[in-house]
Amino acid sequence: MKMEVRTRFAPSPTGYMHIGNLRTALYEYLIAKSQGGKFILRIEDTDQERLVEGATDVIYNTLRMTGLHHDEGPDIGGDYGPYVQSERMGMYMDYAKELVEKGQAYYCFCTKERLESLKESNAEGAAFAKYDRHCLHLSPEEVQAKLDAGVPYVIRQKMPDSGTTTFTDVVYGEITVDNAELDDQILMKADGFPTYNFANVVDDHLMCITHVVRGSEYLSSTPKYNLLYEAFGWEPPVYVHLPAVMRDAHHKLSKRHGDKSFEDLINEGYLVDAIVNYIALLGWSPGDTREIFTLKELEECFDISGLSKSPSIFDIKKLTWMNGEYMKNMDFEKFYALAEPKLTEALGGTGLDLRKIAELLQKRLETLNDIPGLVGFFKELPEYGTELYTHKKMKTNDEIALSSLKAALPVLEGLADWNTQSIHDALMALVGELGIKNGQLLWPVRTALSGEPTSPGGAMELADILGREESLRRIRVGIEMLEK
Repeated sequence: MKMEVRTRFAPSPTGYMHIGNLRTALYEYLIAKSQGGKFILRIEDTDQERLVEGATDVIYNTLRMTGLHHDEGPDIGGDYGPYVQSERMGMYMDYAKELVEKGQAYYCFCTKERLESLKESNAEGAAFAKYDRHCLHLSPEEVQAKLDAGVPYVIRQKMPDSGTTTFTDVVYGEITVDNAELDDQILMKADGFPTYNFANVVDDHLMCITHVVRGSEYLSSTPKYNLLYEAFGWEPPVYVHLPAVMRDAHHKLSKRHGDKSFEDLINEGYLVDAIVNYIALLGWSPGDTREIFTLKELEECFDISGLSKSPSIFDIKKLTWMNGEYMKNMDFEKFYALAEPKLTEALGGTGLDLRKIAELLQKRLETLNDIPGLVGFFKELPEYGTELYTHKKMKTNDEIALSSLKAALPVLEGLADWNTQSIHDALMALVGELGIKNGQLLWPVRTALSGEPTSPGGAMELADILGREESLRRIRVGIEMLEK
């Protein structure tokens, strides 16, 4: 019988959801769903100093918005709860003591000052300092005496002195490390909380997690994880380490350096579906040239073998292009629901038909935040210069523009019906009468109506939306300007 695939997203509630974190959650979700498995949410809050108020809500909201629905978690329960590490506190010490009894871990009573002096005396600097096993050699009687006296302690994992530890990673293949390089890592801290590494192993085992997906920066810690599994006699999971998401060839994405979080991208007018689609392709290839996927399609075609070991560069231009494609191809009602708040903000109180404006915008936008800048002229005609009337391709200049606007004004004033079709028919008939090119009439009219070098929609659509009185007023303004 095939074992059920179980993956877990185990974020620490320390603030925003950065792109690398969201990608990890997405791949964990896709690994589970593509194989009919379960995706679990676990909140890892053992590092109490780093907790940020409201950060757990950010996690829930992001998963909800992106459609990465978990099958088990703190909010919905499951057979392996509780799903918040601080609520599982009672058992970690029991597991650590089990390792002490097996000779795989030991009590360490060293003070902070002693440990600092070890770092200082290490010629290679603090980053390379290893614990010198001072407390490993205490006798059982000495250990008991210190425990009875209430001396603060941590519990450390006892690493093998010699030999190597080998594990296989789905992305990076077989990796071997010398055990002599491994530090006797702390499992239980002096405050009674487990370290991240220890709680992770215990929880993953108890929750029957089959695949552990995380960043490649954890590759060097994995032998320590595996030695813990071995010490307990547990089956280790399948490891999937992901290469970094980079800002450029040399720098990882970092909020500290102004790189965007998921929330930032949403606030900047990117669509959730486009962000998820783009992130899926940061380190995974579907094996063909397709680039646009719904989440459902990703679930169906995701294959773990498509993961790359090369770092991916987060290209905001590529995301922006993809976002534009999503908006172009979106059902209009869905698009309008997204665009309407921005349109109301920009054009509230004008009485203009926002749906008509949205129709003009849909094929032209890159992000929703482009909307205010593209529609401001509907509310108020901007100040502009006559140079806008000169257009090489349209074969217009000030002189042609002036005669075209003077000819268009009485024709438009005499229209019985004011709509796109009647305006179109009247202006095209005038083009025929004047014996000029379309652009020589339509460009000056569009320019007079918008006062912008470009606009969503041409002369007929703009006149229809602005209405008879405002359109005629703006054309008169254009005539006056060109006559000066």
